[in-house]
Amino acid sequence: MAACGCSRVIAQMALDSFCSPEVKLTMPPPGFELPRPISVTFIPAKVFDNPALLRVNPDYLAWLLALPLLERERLLGGNWKIRPAAGLYFKREWCAVVDEVPADLDYIVRYWDLAATEKTEFNDPDWTVGIKLGRDRSGGYWLLDMVRRRANPGDIERLLLNTATQDGKRVRIGFGQDPGQAGKSQAQHLVRALSGFTVAAAAESGDKLTRFGPFSSQCRAGNVKIRRGSRNEELFRVLEGFPDLAHDDEVDACSGALEMLNPPMPSWGAYELARHLAEEAFAEQHPKQEPAPPNPARGSMEWFALQEKLKNSS
Repeated sequence: MAACGCSRVIAQMALDSFCSPEVKLTMPPPGFELPRPISVTFIPAKVFDNPALLRVNPDYLAWLLALPLLERERLLGGNWKIRPAAGLYFKREWCAVVDEVPADLDYIVRYWDLAATEKTEFNDPDWTVGIKLGRDRSGGYWLLDMVRRRANPGDIERLLLNTATQDGKRVRIGFGQDPGQAGKSQAQHLVRALSGFTVAAAAESGDKLTRFGPFSSQCRAGNVKIRRGSRNEELFRVLEGFPDLAHDDEVDACSGALEMLNPPMPSWGAYELARHLAEEAFAEQHPKQEPAPPNPARGSMEWFALQEKLKNSS
């Protein structure tokens, strides 16, 4: 219903903009359902067809280039036929596998995608997966460790506590909180169980593809390094198979870990506007100075070239 209402508003705006006053008098009365269009014409256009936008917001192109492959192909390349498929969001060759990691990582988190069902011969439950992710001072990311298990709630709680003890108090812990009262109760229980550590429960919003987009972009840019480990092959299998696999718990854990390291800014739009205004004011107050004319050493090749240029211009 909302989409239909929006269409009626757009159609009315178009008629108000282009119809003559005489035509407006013949418009149907309020409540009359406008007829559906006989045909629709799609006029393709790209960002380069709108140079005014790039002049006003030169960072817009960089923002498009930083999007995940699917969104970038649609919004920048104009490829609206592309569809989500395995291999579009992650390839193992995007990430370097390393044996050593920096000792001075600024922030380290362990994010858990929780499940609480034991494996039996009659079921195929989700995994509880904990991704340990760090960020260095240059903005690079280091995937340090992955823990995964299928177990009952009591064993999962012990797993979180034992892993937190091994990681140390420097590592912040996060996990997804299911909606509703049951999710709140579980979050409160886990926070109490991990009382000796820094813990935060996060309500996950948005679909899996959207949430995994930032991590996918960082990997594609070569900005994520992965420490060599026994579970790397399983991690690569799930990330490369997303979104076609039945279980994608590693995907959610990677998405959540990156979100923990980069919490959303509530007033991002206002911040960006203030930043642009501040840059313009600074540029007006501090205009760029013309570079000093070259002063090569006497007798050098540059000096002879300058003398020749001055002679020709006189």
